[in-house]
Amino acid sequence: MAAAKRLPRQHVHERPAAERVRDFDEVPAGYSEAEAMAEAARCIQCRKATCIDGCPVLIKIPEFVALIKEGHFLEAALKLKEETALAAVCGRVCPQESQCEKTCVLVTTGEPVAIGNLERFAADYAREKALGDKIARPEATGYSVAVVGAGPAGLTAAGELGRMGHRVVVFEALHEPGGVLMYGIPEFRLPKAIVRAEVKALGALDVEIRTDFPVGKAETIDELFEEGFDAIFVGTGAGLPRFLRVPGENLVGVLSANEYLTRVNLMRAYEAKSPTPVLIGKETVVFGGGNVAIDSARTALRMGGGDVTVAYRRSRAEMPARVEEVRHAVEEGVRFEYLSAPVEIIGGDKGRVTGVKCIRTELGEPDASGRRRPVPVPGSDYTLPADLIIVAIGNKPNPIIAKSTGRLETNAWGGIKADTETGATSVPGIYAGGDIVTGAATVIEAMGAAKRAAQAIDRYVRAREPRAKSGVEV
Repeated sequence: MAAAKRLPRQHVHERPAAERVRDFDEVPAGYSEAEAMAEAARCIQCRKATCIDGCPVLIKIPEFVALIKEGHFLEAALKLKEETALAAVCGRVCPQESQCEKTCVLVTTGEPVAIGNLERFAADYAREKALGDKIARPEATGYSVAVVGAGPAGLTAAGELGRMGHRVVVFEALHEPGGVLMYGIPEFRLPKAIVRAEVKALGALDVEIRTDFPVGKAETIDELFEEGFDAIFVGTGAGLPRFLRVPGENLVGVLSANEYLTRVNLMRAYEAKSPTPVLIGKETVVFGGGNVAIDSARTALRMGGGDVTVAYRRSRAEMPARVEEVRHAVEEGVRFEYLSAPVEIIGGDKGRVTGVKCIRTELGEPDASGRRRPVPVPGSDYTLPADLIIVAIGNKPNPIIAKSTGRLETNAWGGIKADTETGATSVPGIYAGGDIVTGAATVIEAMGAAKRAAQAIDRYVRAREPRAKSGVEV
């Protein structure tokens, strides 16, 4: 361990803030081969790999890192593929600092191994060298599974079930698969070409994706069963925005982060020739403290949003956004107003927003989330000028699946009730995982839930006769 302590962590190179705010290109560069091998050499190959315990999808971290150390980059990528279908995505957007890297034993004496950067390197290497997916297609089992939603949970479930030999059809309501990876996370954090490449790789596993197909409207869950599917996984996420519930919220110039980011990311409003309209403010205020709020603020800057402020009702210590993303935002010029809550949105001529009245807060006792509850400070009202307000205070599940499948039990916030270990719902054969169950969480947590559900689905279908053998067309 003494030798490992002396090796410095290889930090990735980042584009200067003044340059990167002018475009949507990716901010951090990946490792070079030499940097990746040097970072991998820091891993001490623990007998009990606690880093794996911190990974929701249980990637064999010491094994893929050891392969990078020896220069076996393709083999490292294939090792990752054994546990995740979205390695290039996870290497960029997962909060490794609070998961696998947090449980790395080197934390006790210095900086942990840069597991996320190494994951990104291996996945990018395999893609950029056009080495393809070398995982052989398994023998078909004769079972078929429908996956509803092509976001992180749905794609993970599809990949796992495909590797098991089941025929998988993914039904996606939007015109392109990827879910929040496509519509929510900006290009400068997650290039869409990478998402498309990860999705394309699923084709090698007999996974079919049908877009423009909103289950619950085009067809119900029950109708999918009637068509011959042996089981169904629901991973439709949490796409309905929450709002501030203050006067003036219906004024022109107030947007949910969902709408704003979807216009820019999925519909590419940032491109010069894009037909997609999007509001651009001279004074932009974003409400929220998570990654979505930071993504919105950094996007607004790049869209020419003038002065951009993130207002958050708690302090920096309670802010759930990744440390790296907040640092990038500060470097780029985003201003932060902590301990501030909106009271009223102010409008001017033609019903357009001109500002927002806020009140200072102080932290009281912890609430249900474990964070200290913000309490308004009497007499501390003040006004922030704004001609664009983006609300990024969280999301809730779309009720379309639950309403069109009356037998499904739901929880207090409208999500589907499902077993935390298996994803089993109140209806035999229907499984669910990700944000549709837990509410808005991280990409990797949704993937972990989907992986566990896929394993449970495999056990469920193998215990019965395949419906497809009865002659039903799937």
